[in-house]
Amino acid sequence: MKPLAHKPGAHRVPSRPDTIYSRVANIDTTLMDILMTAFGDVRRTTVKAWMKYGQVMAGSEIVTAFNHPIPAGTEVKVNISRPWQTLSHPRLKIVYEDDDIIIVNKGYGLLSVATDNKKQLTAYSILRDYVKRVNPANKIFIVHRLDQHTSGLMLFAKSIQAKDAMQHNWNNMVLDRRYAAIVEGRLEQDSGTIDTFLAENTRHLMYVADEKAPDAKRAVTRWTAVRSRSGYTLMDINLDTGRKNQIRAHMQHIGHPIAGDRRYGAKTSPAHRLCLHARTLRFIHPITRQDMNFSLPLPASFNKIV
Repeated sequence: MKPLAHKPGAHRVPSRPDTIYSRVANIDTTLMDILMTAFGDVRRTTVKAWMKYGQVMAGSEIVTAFNHPIPAGTEVKVNISRPWQTLSHPRLKIVYEDDDIIIVNKGYGLLSVATDNKKQLTAYSILRDYVKRVNPANKIFIVHRLDQHTSGLMLFAKSIQAKDAMQHNWNNMVLDRRYAAIVEGRLEQDSGTIDTFLAENTRHLMYVADEKAPDAKRAVTRWTAVRSRSGYTLMDINLDTGRKNQIRAHMQHIGHPIAGDRRYGAKTSPAHRLCLHARTLRFIHPITRQDMNFSLPLPASFNKIV
């Protein structure tokens, strides 16, 4: 079927559904080649206009170069209705998006979701507005959270089905969840495991508690010292459990609080922020069941310290 040729880059009424065509490359090719094969009855100038105005996506990336390489197995989608929506925000970057989920890199200082006491801009509200620009009926759902002052990878769902699948089976769906942290001091061992119970006090601080304490929950943190310099250590941290402020409370417990974390005992702040970054997130896709694996580089400020 021949797709309708709209004015390049034209925006339609947001509530109208997009017209999207999809093709999966069966061989290694280029963007122009796969588009001309898929839309052989469309003029080459129209195809170039689609690319120019951001209406072509390869995988999860909007691409504009006609010679962009397309590996076999890559899905190429063309939005005939309008350019693909893009998100531009200094504290939130989209790492991956499909019909069911969005992976973002959340900047430090940005709340994941509003609280009773704080109603300012959040990662949730930014993404909610982003998806509603396409269709006001679209929704976004919180799957898990990061502390306000922790940066890194967060997963959001775009449907109730994806949200429920992840939340109801989180421990089995999440295969690897790693953080990079810079702590004060140099550790005596190269690696270790912290296995305690955590509870929350009246100041909303988590602390290591007896397992019989009210509301105490088991928390397991595995860590490896990567390198040390100038009184700081870069640590690779893996969580078996996901308790509130777990890493922060555990680092304080072993006498090596996270740099910049004055609430949990830090005396210094070399990066002028909490030095905790959600670096790796690997999980089973809640709908397609594919193995999804995402990693971020260390923040530049971390590298300067260690």
